[in-house]
Amino acid sequence: MSNPIGDPGHGHSPAAWTAVIIMLVAFTLGTLFFWLDMPVLVWASVGLLVVGAIVGWVMTKAGYGANGAKSNPKAH
Repeated sequence: MSNPIGDPGHGHSPAAWTAVIIMLVAFTLGTLFFWLDMPVLVWASVGLLVVGAIVGWVMTKAGYGANGAKSNPKAH
């Protein structure tokens, strides 16, 4: 009665890893700049957060997404 559920591949791609790392750095810097009361840099980190999302989308369209032509999924 055990039906294995296939892995949809969420997050196992260069596009996802790159986007998440950029966004984590942006969030961390934004939090630090907020704490240090530097509003201009807080907004700059918001911009970096948006850049991270765009980079992930562009890399997905370039074939580095979860099921992209240029990504190498792990063998199960």
